[in-house]
Amino acid sequence: MTLRRTLLALPLAGLVLALACGSPEPPQKFTQKLVILGFDGIDPRLLERWMADGRLPNMARLAHQGGFLRLGTTASPESPTSWSSFAIGGNPGKHDVYDFLVRNTRTYMPDLGMVKRVAPRFLFNYIPISMPKVLSLRGGTSFWVIAGQAGVRSRILTVPVTFPPESVPGGNLLSGLPLPDVRGTIGTFYYFATDLSRYEEGNTEMGGILKRLVFEGDTAKTELVGPANPILKAEEDAIRAKGAGLSDADQARLAELTASEDVRLPFTIRWNREARSARIDIGGTSVDLKEGQWSNWVPLQFRVNFLVRVNGMAQLFLVRANQDLQLYISPVNWRPDSPVLPISAPASFATRLQKELGTYRTLGWAEATWPLNEDRIDEKAFMDDLLRAFDDRERIILHEMDARKWDLLVGVLESTDRVQHMFWRFIDTTHPMYSAAEAAKYGDAIQRVYQRCDQMVGKVLKRVEPGTTVIVLSDHGFHSFRQAVNLNTWLVQNGYIARQGQAGDKNLNDLFSGGQFWENVDWSKTKAYSLGLGQIYFNMAGREGQGIVHEGTEYTQLQEEISKKLLAMRDPADGASIVSAVYKRDDVFWGPYIANAPDLQVGFADGYRVSWQTSLGGSPAGLLYPNMRKWSGDHCSFDYKTEPGILLSNRKFASGVADIVDLGPTVLKLFGLAVPKSMDGKVLF
Repeated sequence: MTLRRTLLALPLAGLVLALACGSPEPPQKFTQKLVILGFDGIDPRLLERWMADGRLPNMARLAHQGGFLRLGTTASPESPTSWSSFAIGGNPGKHDVYDFLVRNTRTYMPDLGMVKRVAPRFLFNYIPISMPKVLSLRGGTSFWVIAGQAGVRSRILTVPVTFPPESVPGGNLLSGLPLPDVRGTIGTFYYFATDLSRYEEGNTEMGGILKRLVFEGDTAKTELVGPANPILKAEEDAIRAKGAGLSDADQARLAELTASEDVRLPFTIRWNREARSARIDIGGTSVDLKEGQWSNWVPLQFRVNFLVRVNGMAQLFLVRANQDLQLYISPVNWRPDSPVLPISAPASFATRLQKELGTYRTLGWAEATWPLNEDRIDEKAFMDDLLRAFDDRERIILHEMDARKWDLLVGVLESTDRVQHMFWRFIDTTHPMYSAAEAAKYGDAIQRVYQRCDQMVGKVLKRVEPGTTVIVLSDHGFHSFRQAVNLNTWLVQNGYIARQGQAGDKNLNDLFSGGQFWENVDWSKTKAYSLGLGQIYFNMAGREGQGIVHEGTEYTQLQEEISKKLLAMRDPADGASIVSAVYKRDDVFWGPYIANAPDLQVGFADGYRVSWQTSLGGSPAGLLYPNMRKWSGDHCSFDYKTEPGILLSNRKFASGVADIVDLGPTVLKLFGLAVPKSMDGKVLF
C-alpha cells in the first residue's frame, strides 16, 4: 500500500458513542467452514523460491494438498482497489475505488478516495448537537454481507477498505485501512530532537511533524499536535468556500485559524545524560525510557473544550539520549475501548477484544514506514515495530478462530507489504540505495516476515476442524522502485498541461490544506493531468470545472496520442522502456462508477514508478531521477499484468487461472448460495 494523507479533517469528539450491541448470535445453519487468510503484497516469485528452498513448509503443504496459482490483480494495482474488488467480486467500475485519491472535478483538488466525512455540528459554537460521521465511498455489496443475509456466521478482521465498519448480518467486523489516527490521517508520526535545525521543523513530505527541542538544564517543554478543533475547522472551511478573491479580513482570519486550529497536548522531557535515558511526562503519565527502548501504549486525551474530548494512545521510542536527544512518538491511535467513531460492527466488538486480549493498535496503516523513509528511526526500530504490528493482527485472528462462532473467517495482515516497500533495496543489488553492509544485516528481513506468515498458516491449519477449506492469498505482488518518473512534468513538456512558471515541491500538508494546489496551471488550455499513482485524467468539457476536451472523436484521439507517446518513453541512461502498457478506461473498467475512472491507467515497467511529487499533484523540473529513499519496492503504478498476487488452498482448483474478483463468487458457491449477476468473477472450486 502506498500513499498516506490527511484522511478526515475529522476534528472530533469524545462525544458519547452508543455501543451498538448488534443482532443476536444466529444459530448454526451451515456445516462447512471456510478460512481466508490474506497477506498483503506477498510476491509469487519470492514465495515460489522460498517454498522450493523448504523455508515455507506450511504454505508448501497447502499447495501440495490443493494447489498454488498466481492471482490476477486489478488494473490499478493498489491495495484499496484490489481489496475492494476482492470484497465485491467485481472490477473497480463496480466499487468506485481506483486509487488512494479522488479529485473534485469542479476544483481539481484531491481528497481521499475511500471515505466521505461529515463534520459534527455545534450549538453556539460550543455544545455538540451532532456527531461526526464517516461514510464509505466503496460501492457494491461485500460477499460477507450477502453470505450473512443467508445465515452464514462470519468474522471479518482488518480487511482493507472496511472503515467505516459495515454491519454484517450474523457477523462481527473489525475495521482495517483507512482507519485513521486522531488527526484524521493515515499516520502522522512525531519526531522531537535537539539536533534539528529550525529549517527542518514542520511537516515532512509524507506527513510527519518534526519539532526542535531546546533544553533548560535537563528539562524541555514541547507539545504534541492533535486533532483539529472542529469548531475552528468549520469556520475555516466556510471562509475557503467563498473561493477566490477573499477580503483582507478573510485572509487574515484564515491565517489565524490555520495557525491555531489544532488541539495541542503539552508535555515535558527530563533528560538524564549520564544514564542515557529520559522521563517523559505526557497526558498524566510518566514514561521512563532508556536509549533504544519502546514504551507500552500511553493513554492520551486532547481537550477540544469542556464538553468534548478526543481519546487516543501512542507509543514512545527514545532514539538517542547521549550527545543529543531524539524522541519518536507513534501516530496517536484511537483507543479500542473509546474510539472517536465506531471501529467495529457491532461497536462493542472492538471493546470486547481489548478486554479479552489487551490493548492493540487500531491504526489501519499499522507499521512505521514513514519515519523510516524520513530517516527518523532506523531499520531495527522499524522491524521491532513491524513485528509487534504483525503480532497484534495475528492474535486477534487466532483468538476469533479459537472461539469457533463462525462459518466464514476472513483476516488480513499487511506487514508483508510494508517490509517489502522499505527493504526491497536489500534484495535488488541494482537499486540506488543498495548497500552490501546493510544487506548483510537486513537482507533476510523480507524472508523472515514471509516465514512468520508461514508459521501463522501452520497455526491456522492446526486449529481448523477437518474438512475446513483454507485459502491463503495476496492482493498483488511487488517490483523494484529504482527510478521515479515525474508524470505531470512529462505532461507539461508534451503540451498537455499548460503552465507558466515552475511549481514548488509538495507535501501532504499542502495537498490537503484547501489552498491553491495546481500552481500556475491554465486550465483553459490544459488537456490532461495526473493525480494519484499512475492515473491520467482528461480535462473533460462538462465534467471538469474548466474542461476543454470533448467526448467522442477528440477523446479517443487523445487517448491514442498520449498512449503512443508514453509507450515510446525511454530511459536516457540505457534506452530501456519506462512504460510497458497504457490502459484505456473502457478496456479495463466497466460498471456504474465508470464515469469516475481515470481516462488512462499507466503501467510502468519494472524499476520505474510514478514519483511521489506526481502522486501529490506536483510537476518539478526534470523527468526522471534515481529513487534515493528507503521506500524502495512498490506495486502502485506498475503494469498490473506483471503484478499478480498468490493463491493457495487445501482444495483443488478447477482451472489454472484465477483473479482476485473470483474470491467472492467462490465463497458464495461454497456455502451453496447463488452468485449475483453483478459479480465479474468465476467459481474457483
